[in-house]
Amino acid sequence: MVFPQWVTWLLALAALLAAVRVYFTLRRLSQSRTEDWDERLVKNLRTQGGDPFSPSDVDFFFDLPDQGACEQVAGVLGVRGFSIDFRRDDPERGDRYTLHARKAMRISVPDMQSTRREFTALAAQHGGRYDGWATAGITRAAVGRDDAADSKRR
Repeated sequence: MVFPQWVTWLLALAALLAAVRVYFTLRRLSQSRTEDWDERLVKNLRTQGGDPFSPSDVDFFFDLPDQGACEQVAGVLGVRGFSIDFRRDDPERGDRYTLHARKAMRISVPDMQSTRREFTALAAQHGGRYDGWATAGITRAAVGRDDAADSKRR
């Protein structure tokens, strides 16, 4: 059976639109999943007695390709009041650097999500990756344990 050419073009256009929609849906879900981590960390901090209205020392972590990238990121963050240190990772794991930035700040979900987006872009600009944040008494591992306990209770 032979289809008229306009039917073939119409089907191709429909397939393209479907693919674009799937791409943007997956991208949005990926971003919301990342932002859920920030929300969980803040919730866990508050559950453990953290005061959301008082500044806390927050540690931010970056994985960068070399010392030059660390110096550039450190320059950007240093003028914004972050204390910075960086070091070369274990040579057996490759020729990468870890940058640690610390600043006292209020911890709220919107602020931490905004910081994540900004730091993700900053790290990518310099060929690296933003690894997230932590503060005294709360880590991603603690959030994972709480999530596992919640799912067992259900």
